[in-house]
Amino acid sequence: MTEHQHGADGHAHHVSPDADWRWLAAAAGLIVAFMAGEVVAGLAAHSLALLSDAAHMLTDAAAIVLALVTARVAARPAHGGFTYGMRRMEILSAQANGITLVLLAVWLAYGAVRRLISPSQVDGGLMLGVALAGVLVNLAATWLIARANGASERRSLNLEGAAAHVLTDLYAFAATVVAAVVILATGFTRADPIATLVVVVLMLLAGSGLVRKSGRIFLEAAPAGLDIAALGTAMAARPHVAEVHDLHIWEITTEMAAASAHVLVEPDQDCHAVRADLEELLYREYGIRHLTLQVDHLAGGPVHEHHDGGHPDPGPHSASGHGPAGHSAADHDHGEHHDDEQDAEDHENHQEHAAGPAHCEDSHGPSYRPARDR
Repeated sequence: MTEHQHGADGHAHHVSPDADWRWLAAAAGLIVAFMAGEVVAGLAAHSLALLSDAAHMLTDAAAIVLALVTARVAARPAHGGFTYGMRRMEILSAQANGITLVLLAVWLAYGAVRRLISPSQVDGGLMLGVALAGVLVNLAATWLIARANGASERRSLNLEGAAAHVLTDLYAFAATVVAAVVILATGFTRADPIATLVVVVLMLLAGSGLVRKSGRIFLEAAPAGLDIAALGTAMAARPHVAEVHDLHIWEITTEMAAASAHVLVEPDQDCHAVRADLEELLYREYGIRHLTLQVDHLAGGPVHEHHDGGHPDPGPHSASGHGPAGHSAADHDHGEHHDDEQDAEDHENHQEHAAGPAHCEDSHGPSYRPARDR
């Protein structure tokens, strides 16, 4: 028996393209416009920090555009072979954002080390003015992306990736402001590459976090922080559940978990009622909407003696206990001995079958049983 539950609001968690795209487009336009001016200012001021910020802003714009396109694609309804639609596109986008952050951090670290070894003259005044403007621009872009993420009615790893780009850039401009002040006050030009290295660390943290989170989803891992053993034990503890095995939990996309399991129900109990109870448990306690349960009755109840209507007699015997006509006493003794062995073997098999629920040969992972059965 298989049941796939969505619930009445099962499709209310999609990304809202009408709500998202305006805020994302505004953020991308603001960043691209400022980036063009920052490249010119960075070249004029001979500031690696400003040029690195401009390069980072280019990836910001690309990340936002990618998030915008992905949000539109991910919102398409399921069709054809894509039974969940294109929702995983946002995870692909988040992973791309994380990888670009890590690669860009490596490139900036190389440039910063070179500047530390061979420092160059930097226009601290121009550097300070552009950095302060950059802080304001990134604050505005962060607010616009937060509005886009809030309008989608759920947390999106895709938009989280775009926000990570912009937020890291905001920290970068703050570090550049500090470096510019140090250069103006002391003439210590190595403050410029030092500020860049601070940004590199922030970029590596943000990028590796995105890669790790998206990687868990691509590897079909359970949602972070979910205790699978506790969930399986809770399912097995429900009334009339004899065993739960083949329990799998994974994320289709951010905050969209799915689960499947094979559930064995005690003999003579209502499978439908048990299934409905488990669905309610997983939705209420764990927020799992997409659920597929295979529910079967437990095979092999208590052992019964085979009398009337049971096993046929091992062989025809006369009322006096003698063998059938034409058979010697030796033949009778041999046949009776063989039948006793067969009865013992059948009894042993029934005892083994009734001892507890058998684990499926192709099941994966541990099985969970009520505490009373352990």
